[in-house]
Amino acid sequence: MTQSIADQPVQHLRNLETGHVGLNVTDLDRSLPFYRRVLGLEILAEGKDDNRRWAFLARDGRLVLTLWEQSGTPFSTSSAGLHHLSFQVDTIEDVEAARAVLRELGADFTHDGVVSHGEGAGSGGIFFTDPDGIRLEIYAPTGAEDAPAPTGSAPTCGFF
Repeated sequence: MTQSIADQPVQHLRNLETGHVGLNVTDLDRSLPFYRRVLGLEILAEGKDDNRRWAFLARDGRLVLTLWEQSGTPFSTSSAGLHHLSFQVDTIEDVEAARAVLRELGADFTHDGVVSHGEGAGSGGIFFTDPDGIRLEIYAPTGAEDAPAPTGSAPTCGFF
């Protein structure tokens, strides 16, 4: 069987990393403090025109997340597009610290506490939604060995 050109990997891209992620939000005044508090991001730039509101959020001067106030309805899991947005931290203790902040903010959690990415996996974290219902994850690559895996053999981050 011959590979089609669409199945062949692109060889000219030497380095490829995810850059910043842009999210549409319904209310920048609500989303901006949420992301700043939970993720510890700073405002790099902000647009305050009534019909073109946006914010560029950074960590240590590096652009991480952009928020665009241009949605009239909350996030829908039934539409094609973003499944969830995940942020990696160093330790499970960092995950727990974020969880404490999210509890103070009244965030909705998908699971109770830290969960493993799969049975016996060392990586794990918390799954929650932002004020617009966008599904988010904060995880650590190790430290969740004893945490439950709520979806059995399927990846925890795939079905929530």
